[in-house]
Amino acid sequence: MIRLFTAIEIPEAVRTRLTFLQSGVPGARWTPVENLHLTLRFIGEVDEPTAGDIDQVLSGLREKAFDLALRGVGEFGGRDPRAIWAGVAANPGLQHLVAKIESALQRMGLEPETRKYTPHVTLARLRDAQPAKVRAFLSANGAFDSGPFPVRAFALYSSFQSSKGSLYRAEQTYPLGD
Repeated sequence: MIRLFTAIEIPEAVRTRLTFLQSGVPGARWTPVENLHLTLRFIGEVDEPTAGDIDQVLSGLREKAFDLALRGVGEFGGRDPRAIWAGVAANPGLQHLVAKIESALQRMGLEPETRKYTPHVTLARLRDAQPAKVRAFLSANGAFDSGPFPVRAFALYSSFQSSKGSLYRAEQTYPLGD
């Protein structure tokens, strides 16, 4: 079995800027710079033949390239925050790509994604975080803006658990056209 998801790789310069945000919240487990990405669709555990089918279906997508910007920060969990993230500026190209991936995966027989898509880059996972510290982080970094960067491809990633946390590997990259 292999655990898969589709994502956009964040350019190195933007990832470096995101790491500058990663401090000031005791109990945060900050995402390593090499793991910062924008998930498009979490697929989950599949067998090798299904992984091959997923690759084939994704290889057939023909979508246009677009520019994207990360903007603002937020948290998941409300009164008991469990993650801190960088947001994504509204982007029709991104929404279209996500919809096409979802449609293709459903046509090949995968179950539909049940959660509403909220584009974000996870900066930290939280355990026993102090809500006041999280609010202070959000207030201090709310104006974050990466500026636009080009998205010319997306990738199918595998995820492996290790003693140091999750390791991600791009299994296949799918170019976006002009």
